[in-house]
Amino acid sequence: MRFFNLYQFLAPAILVPLSYWLWWRRYDQQHEFVLLALSMPVLFAYVIPGIGTNLLGLWEFNTRFRLGKFRPHHGFVFGSATSMLTLVCLDRAPAEMTVWEVARAGIVLGSVLGFWNWFYDIQAIKSGFIIVYNRPYADRLGAEAIAMDYAPFLFGAFGLCYGAALRIAEWMLLVRGDSALYWWLFIACNLVVLTVPVAILIGCSYVRNGTSGLKPLKRD
Repeated sequence: MRFFNLYQFLAPAILVPLSYWLWWRRYDQQHEFVLLALSMPVLFAYVIPGIGTNLLGLWEFNTRFRLGKFRPHHGFVFGSATSMLTLVCLDRAPAEMTVWEVARAGIVLGSVLGFWNWFYDIQAIKSGFIIVYNRPYADRLGAEAIAMDYAPFLFGAFGLCYGAALRIAEWMLLVRGDSALYWWLFIACNLVVLTVPVAILIGCSYVRNGTSGLKPLKRD
């Protein structure tokens, strides 16, 4: 528990400015492209967990600083770490874009984010830092089963969408120079990463459990 209480403040304090600077260097000091790259994980980590905790009651954070059941800085905790992993996983956009390049970026990033967020959530559940009210929790299964019920699907799908969307946006804005499309791409990319992973998670929940997974399941 102590690790997570420290990490939630130290990580964004260090990684947010570092990540911004590294993306700024990659994009040749163009701030608007940095904002596009960072907006997707930050908004995802505010919108989806915010709805999941305070509106649906699917899980909650066991920390002192909360807005309801949600910690107000969560977007920057997840967004800063995710953007750093993305920098490591994806190189600069190639001169020519292919379907394979888009798929490769999505698969690589989806695999990495799916694994590390699954591992992180296992440790957070074991320590009691987060509580997830899903079927394995109601059945009194362990942290591994609880995290496996959602983390690989949600975060893996997010990584798939994020990697693909980022690669397409980079090619259209940086390689082709279609700067007039910036705000259209900004909106489209964020809508994709907010909706597609949730739809995939719901579909997987129906296949695995026969329910949407959008209702909390408490223990008797």
